[in-house]
Amino acid sequence: MRAYPWFVLLLFSLTSVADEIGEVSTKFRLTSPNDKIVIEAFDDPSISGATCYLSRAKKGGLSGAIGLAEDSSDASIACRQTGPIQLPENLKNGEEVFKKRTSMLFKSLQVVRFYDAKRQVLVYLSFSDKLVEGSPKNAISVVPIRDF
Repeated sequence: MRAYPWFVLLLFSLTSVADEIGEVSTKFRLTSPNDKIVIEAFDDPSISGATCYLSRAKKGGLSGAIGLAEDSSDASIACRQTGPIQLPENLKNGEEVFKKRTSMLFKSLQVVRFYDAKRQVLVYLSFSDKLVEGSPKNAISVVPIRDF
């Protein structure tokens, strides 16, 4: 039984920190939370001056209220340069910059970053994955690197 706290810590370690900007209801539920679209913002942890905004579906109802619902794979992303960008020496393509749990155990929304040196842009890809099978639904956003 002593392994239980480690399991809970592992679950919550899969959730990245994002600022909630706002939300809109998409389905009214009389006795439980509504289904929503949530808008969140997060800064790239390795590249200051790059901020991404995600809109994603969030399931309501009783299962959503107690954290057991599985959110859909629908999400959108828009990233912008919000300050001077200095690329780190060890920038890796496909590096995970954001991850959020979208079900109790096996599903998450991820954002990974790529650098296109030829065009001097950062490309952010959002997608949903599952332990066994992910979703082909995805979105990208491109941030041109400019003098600020």
